[in-house]
Amino acid sequence: MTQVFHVGKNRLSTPVGRWASVGPYYAMFPIPFAFEIVEQNCPIGGAVLDPFAGRGSSIYAAVTTGRYGCGIEINEVGWLYGKAKLETASEEAVLNRNEEISRQSRGIRTSEINELPEFFHYCFTPRVLRYLLAARKWLHWKDDAADSTLMAIILVYLHGAKEKSFSNQTRQGKAMAPDYSVRWWKEHDSTPPDVQPLRFMRQRIRWRYAKGLPILHEGEVRFGDSVSELDIIKRDVDAGAIPQFDLLFTSPPYYNVTSYHYDQWLRLWMLGHNPRPSKTGGDWQDGFWSQAEYRELLTTVFTKCAAVMTPDACVLVRTDARTFTRDVTTEILCATFPDKELTTIVSPLNKGSQTALFGDKSQKPGEIDLLLKPR
Repeated sequence: MTQVFHVGKNRLSTPVGRWASVGPYYAMFPIPFAFEIVEQNCPIGGAVLDPFAGRGSSIYAAVTTGRYGCGIEINEVGWLYGKAKLETASEEAVLNRNEEISRQSRGIRTSEINELPEFFHYCFTPRVLRYLLAARKWLHWKDDAADSTLMAIILVYLHGAKEKSFSNQTRQGKAMAPDYSVRWWKEHDSTPPDVQPLRFMRQRIRWRYAKGLPILHEGEVRFGDSVSELDIIKRDVDAGAIPQFDLLFTSPPYYNVTSYHYDQWLRLWMLGHNPRPSKTGGDWQDGFWSQAEYRELLTTVFTKCAAVMTPDACVLVRTDARTFTRDVTTEILCATFPDKELTTIVSPLNKGSQTALFGDKSQKPGEIDLLLKPR
């Protein structure tokens, strides 16, 4: 059954739209754009591949419109958002886990709270910290559907506008530096909101489920490094376990913009990482400061993607329109898919652009879509 996705102001009024919005994340596809690209460039019953899946918008658009979708994401935060949208537990199960975590939070010792860095005591109240520490300790979010769904919703509201999240005033999409945050809160005499976690989460869980759940076609977002995970996908395609792909639809990390790992350091802490931010979580998780390494990543990933595409497949890559990123991405795509015709679409810089949040605020060309179709 094919569902209709309503764009515009009323998109959250549908189950598909409401769950599509799960997960504030840096460099995410606009939701209507993801659906538009999938519906225009992949036949119903076809398959979509995204090796840099982020929060999984491309794969979600595929599986809610009668297509197969397979994504790969190296950052646990983005991967969890995608998993929660594709393997959503029942409302009752998630509400029950929320109740259990709230009860378990009473067992969190004061010493566990006191051990946290100064940032946490300015960001959250002790009651909220007990709930967060209990969720961090007892939610099996990697392999249990109820726990992954609850944890994904917790991450949505972990930090953001005061009174609308668990935290003191901060950004929602990007975790701020601890020293900067504490200094700002002190200067503005800002204290964390007095949130009752059980009630706060119960309201937001019920809102998320209020329109129901979307009908999903088969799909998945795999956690891991695309360089190695694409080899596994190739074996699966060769064995007939999954289909060849009709659309490669992705947005690679941008060269020399920001550290993707650092941007999500607070949500990563929630998933078990260090309570102090670091610039990198491993290979391919930094800000891509080396042009040679950036070129190596794109060449390797796109070459491996080409090996699992149908002969008539389409390719849509959204990237940064700055000269180096644009030119190297275009060059690699044209070399990888020489039998396809390239169309370039440049979008002007606007509020919310993936590059607008960082660095120079002067007028720039914004983002660029590289569309390759069979000649």
